[in-house]
Amino acid sequence: MPPPDSDRTRAELGTLRPGLVEAYDRALPRARAEILARLLGALHREPLPGVAARAPGAVTLAGGRVLTHPAGAAAPFAVPPAGLTCRLTPGDGAPGTARVEEITDPAALVRALGWAASFHDEIANSVANLALAYADPPPPTAAPLLASAPDLATVEQLVLDGHPLHPCCRTRAGMDVAAVLAYGPEHRPTLRLRRLRVPADRWYGDGPPLLLAHPWQAAHLRDRHPYLRDDGETGPVRPLMSLRTVAAAAGHVKTAVDVQMTSAVRTVSPAAVHNGPRLSALLRDVTAGLPLTVLAEYGAGAVLVGGRPERHLAHLRRNAPATGPGETVVPLAALAAADPYDGRPLLWHAAADPYAWWHDLTHLLFPPLLAVLDRGVALEAHGQNTLVVLRHGRPVRIVYRDLGGVRVGAERLRAAGFDPPPLRGELPSDDPAVLRTKLAAALGTVTAQLVAVGARGGADPAKLWAIAAAALASAGTGDAAAMLREPLPVKATTAMRLAADPLDDLWTHLDNPMAAS
Repeated sequence: MPPPDSDRTRAELGTLRPGLVEAYDRALPRARAEILARLLGALHREPLPGVAARAPGAVTLAGGRVLTHPAGAAAPFAVPPAGLTCRLTPGDGAPGTARVEEITDPAALVRALGWAASFHDEIANSVANLALAYADPPPPTAAPLLASAPDLATVEQLVLDGHPLHPCCRTRAGMDVAAVLAYGPEHRPTLRLRRLRVPADRWYGDGPPLLLAHPWQAAHLRDRHPYLRDDGETGPVRPLMSLRTVAAAAGHVKTAVDVQMTSAVRTVSPAAVHNGPRLSALLRDVTAGLPLTVLAEYGAGAVLVGGRPERHLAHLRRNAPATGPGETVVPLAALAAADPYDGRPLLWHAAADPYAWWHDLTHLLFPPLLAVLDRGVALEAHGQNTLVVLRHGRPVRIVYRDLGGVRVGAERLRAAGFDPPPLRGELPSDDPAVLRTKLAAALGTVTAQLVAVGARGGADPAKLWAIAAAALASAGTGDAAAMLREPLPVKATTAMRLAADPLDDLWTHLDNPMAAS
């Protein structure tokens, strides 16, 4: 059965949460416009099938058809109007009766482009779940949220839009509407993990033989593995920005959830179980003396099935960020989220003086990340993985989490005096371009998003980019110099979903505003 689309979601809501149906109907045009704008952006910048030529506001397709739209809607991080419409004109060979199609539904655009039916279903599901998120926002607060020093889960659950460029930003293929409401962080649930005892001879990893399973995963897999003994529930946990990662009393737990979200099914690979504790030990030494804390991963484990660690039955633990008096931790992506106080971005409330605040953030963020890269580790410092500690609203420290997507250069590590640990999977690479691209793509995306948010609040984007360029230059490394002159790499997320192997990284490039700063 395909994932729920907007009609099925509405029908299920009528039973599950009838009070949300009217809000859902109001939210659908906005959700369609957001996903349609992401698709238009992909058509303008990614290597996609059937694209013959591009111009502002127009894409010429194979066969002579032309897709036209408001030019600004395809810009990265655009805020499109509800009801955004594009027009598809027939090619020269079309019969005289062929009509111009007016398209507001991104799933209809995917069908018109002749792309894979599976991608059509993902887009339809993304629209449905995004509308559901818009229909169920957090309740208003009496004052700006950051003034109350909220906990991390409260801040992360403000992010309704998901990935800011990915048209599958809210895809939850495999979950029905009841599960999305029960487990999606944007719906602010509290849940409990299942504790599953594992026979010692069936356990792989550094932690004790006890699997912490997401309740959705446990319900779907336990019957296939009768040797897993139920040991009850954990205490209450809250999902963070990533649905399968939860905040518990003793830290954070990344679980396996067999659901297609954005670009992948969210399991915990054997390589992650092996690499996490070893990379954590390495990065503790590599980051010594820097205003950057990498949250350690530990206690990782997986069930052995057929003698091999099973990625669907695995977890890893991670330290939670530590805070002092007056401090709040905020993922960079959450700064673009709407404050429940007044609907304006959190960034606008955090940065009373946008230029001084941006100076503090970028000069705190760029130099340590470039130093770590120079020493041999490229962190995937995008907006979900990278957090800033605010003390009375001002940036004072950077926190990084999630070691699954980093790249590690043994040659650089040895040159800097560190011993490379034995790692598995795709993490090792001594190619300078691979290492630099991993960091540049993550930094470039989150920087561009925050500049766009600042510009919507009245800040001069050229001045913000100049401040960012100065912060990058202050790192004083060869990688920093290259990142100041080279185009900004961005993952081609739509092309990846349409590729034969959707897990292979594909890249496109944007003009680098820092190159002229």
